[in-house]
Amino acid sequence: MSKEHKGRFLPYEEAIRVVAAIQEEEDIDDPDRRIFNVYNHQDKEICWFDYEEVIRDAGITGTDDAAKEKLTNYIMRHIPEWVVDS
Repeated sequence: MSKEHKGRFLPYEEAIRVVAAIQEEEDIDDPDRRIFNVYNHQDKEICWFDYEEVIRDAGITGTDDAAKEKLTNYIMRHIPEWVVDS
């Protein structure tokens, strides 16, 4: 996750209001690394998550709809509070 990985997270309901999209992308600083960029409704990147860490920590093993839902729920529950100030 960008900036501070540790800290406080937005309540799920607020994260839903703030987050417009979660996109899997190539890390521009490391083409061999994948990340999940999180965007707000103004199409501004508000934070990012390391792909491998999220897959591991969320316990995702597939690519079906259930895995995508699990991924989304994990990220939405880990949106840092500081995104509303950025």
